[in-house]
Amino acid sequence: MKSLVGLLLLVGFGIPGFAQTSPHSQKKYDHYWSTFGVGMHFQSFDELDKRVAAFPRYKDLRNQAGSLQIGWIKEKRRVVSVFNVLAASSMSGDRHRRSSTARSIGVGADIGYDVIKNERIMLYPMVGLGYDWDQARYYTDNSRVNFDEVLSQPSTANAIEPVVFSNGFFHYRAGVGLLFLSPKGDGIIGVQGGYAGSFEARPWRSKAGQDLANAPEDRLKRFYVSVVFGMRPMRMH
Repeated sequence: MKSLVGLLLLVGFGIPGFAQTSPHSQKKYDHYWSTFGVGMHFQSFDELDKRVAAFPRYKDLRNQAGSLQIGWIKEKRRVVSVFNVLAASSMSGDRHRRSSTARSIGVGADIGYDVIKNERIMLYPMVGLGYDWDQARYYTDNSRVNFDEVLSQPSTANAIEPVVFSNGFFHYRAGVGLLFLSPKGDGIIGVQGGYAGSFEARPWRSKAGQDLANAPEDRLKRFYVSVVFGMRPMRMH
């Protein structure tokens, strides 16, 4: 969270140099940027959490996760298209003993419209679709397990492995982006944020993706925010 606050401050200090322009200027060119972003995801899997809570040896999942994304943004006649590959990870508890980890990787494609007639600022509401692969890993406290036992007894080695569940969600997305262009339009800095929700609840499966009887079902209900940086590899006239 401290890292995200620092990046937001960086955006704030960078805005004046990026945004100085005449309020009556119009966009003269189409733009394309390769982008990189860092941010946070906020997501809870309520049904999975309820089921795991009945087993105190496992640590519950954290509801916040740090995220990274790479992709591109294209603007043509004020229509904005966005594509990202996103990855997020969180951990709760003691990583060397009892802990849990939530991981996700996904893709998202959005389309929006720039509502500001300004050559150096873009503000675009957007909607889109995506798919998300999620994994929950639970590590028990194995600090009392003898080292030599792990070497000599395969059953002990198997017993200390984490419990892993997987899921996947086809989802819709709605959000907004705010970008500030450099004087020549070669670079951008800004923020994107929004909500991603799955169309249906999906059951949790084994690590290998196999069905499990009586498995809890969850929906993707995720809020996200990212600080975005971009460079233009080419200028589109």
